[in-house]
Amino acid sequence: MPLSEAVLTRWFEEHRTFLWGVCYRVTGSGADADDAVQETFMRALKHAPKELAEPRRWLVTVAVNASRDFLRRRKRQSYIGPWLPSPIETADDGPLPSYEPVATDTRHTFEGRYDLMESVSLAFLRALEALIPTQRAVLLLCDVFDYSAAEVAAALDLSEGNTRTIHHRARHAMAAYEAHRTPPTAANRQRTSQALERFLDLLGNADVPGIEHMLAADIRAVTDGGGEFTASPYPIVGATNVAQFFVRLAASRPAGVRVRVIDLNGFPAALFEFDAAMGRRPPCLVLDVDLDTDGFITGLWVVANPRKLTAVPLNN
Repeated sequence: MPLSEAVLTRWFEEHRTFLWGVCYRVTGSGADADDAVQETFMRALKHAPKELAEPRRWLVTVAVNASRDFLRRRKRQSYIGPWLPSPIETADDGPLPSYEPVATDTRHTFEGRYDLMESVSLAFLRALEALIPTQRAVLLLCDVFDYSAAEVAAALDLSEGNTRTIHHRARHAMAAYEAHRTPPTAANRQRTSQALERFLDLLGNADVPGIEHMLAADIRAVTDGGGEFTASPYPIVGATNVAQFFVRLAASRPAGVRVRVIDLNGFPAALFEFDAAMGRRPPCLVLDVDLDTDGFITGLWVVANPRKLTAVPLNN
């Protein structure tokens, strides 16, 4: 007979936090992850097998398929301006405190090509946007959760040969990320923190030349306001353009801004909170930076869409 609802509920609650992390990696959205977790539970109740030797591994499969459906729907919807992943707090009391691997076999690390912390970094999630939903699911299952090609094929209803082809294409699409890969090691986190603090100091002083000297020649700045708040509809490129843009942006706000450097997605990021919203100016935003090996800033990413900041610890 099928597993009882009480048993499934207990297993689901035991693994809820981990399943949320799975759904977040697949969708790149905290709100979609919330909904996908609930959908995972409903599907688990409806389709649970009679026996289940590895509950969490099976639940991960259900969660990936539910999340893939949410991702497909999101990809079909129009979005005003650039789309960026929603940041999440990764401090001990954040919504994603658990990074243990899926499998319980202690003879292996089961962290694949990318470890679990790197796989929630904003740079990694942005790179995943280049993949179609099935490629994204295959890559995550293979390279983060260490599923075999046969296991992925069974989980996603694919042939094993097709799974290998999709995996190969997904890795090829991640080539740009691999070329500039920066895992959240202690050293990389420290470099990011120092660069971010320096950038914020210069921004506070409206020091355009100083900011320019921090930026790589091919710097790109991307802002995501979701159409609700003012944001550039296109990436801003070039050191001078980017420096002037951020100084103008800072100067357009009155006094009453609080800036904190907090831990988001495994790296330090800046949280700006304003005393009051001004028309189409957001009440808060998150600034994330990418660095090259020489310490120059190669990317500045701003999330001002409030629907994407629900997992960020705000004080206002």
